[in-house]
Amino acid sequence: MERRDFLQQAGIGAAAAAFAATPAAAAPAAANQPYEPLSAQNAALLLVDHQIGLLTGVRDIPVGELKHNVVALAKAAKVLKIPTIVTTTAAGSMWGPTVPELVAALPGIEIIDRSSVNAWDEPRIVKAIEATGRKKLIIAGISLEVCVAFPAISAIRAGYEAYAAVDASGTFSETKRTAGLLRLAQAGVIVSDYATLMVEVLKDNARPEAAAVYGALDMPFATLVGQLSDAYSKRRS
Repeated sequence: MERRDFLQQAGIGAAAAAFAATPAAAAPAAANQPYEPLSAQNAALLLVDHQIGLLTGVRDIPVGELKHNVVALAKAAKVLKIPTIVTTTAAGSMWGPTVPELVAALPGIEIIDRSSVNAWDEPRIVKAIEATGRKKLIIAGISLEVCVAFPAISAIRAGYEAYAAVDASGTFSETKRTAGLLRLAQAGVIVSDYATLMVEVLKDNARPEAAAVYGALDMPFATLVGQLSDAYSKRRS
């Protein structure tokens, strides 16, 4: 699918999609290099500012759906053994703690609190990412146009490939979502959804952890497919 078509389907609109198709808005040349798929050996996950206070302002996706998606992303990454870094900003004052559902999904994980707006400006976060040895960074956060876009663009500048899990991210208006998606696309960030990214890592449904991955992703249609399979199995027996 071309970037213009994706942007139109994402709800950005014809004018913005046309702008994104102009040479001035073209992605960096690196985006045209041969694609290396995500894997459990080359990917890391960065979750930025999924905090209670910030979630109260989210308007581009239902808050319950956003919480479900980021928790599912974290759980699937854990099953696939993808290193995960979690960060907050001003957790003790402005924006509050990480949502409890995400904390419960990642028991024992250190949450790095920082003061910088851009998570990449916090040396502890960069050190944690570097320690994974991975060069493909999946990012989700609140807000999309700041807490995802800023570290994603910074990661690209530092030699990483950046992926944005847009449905595990949120922001405070449709205008901000539009601006965020445009900036991500212009910078060469790969935009996708949480389930597709994890299924790309899974790669093969014959892997022994496949059932656990799909269970973690908690996609309603996948549950129905499983129920259909069970029904056919019972009919054949």
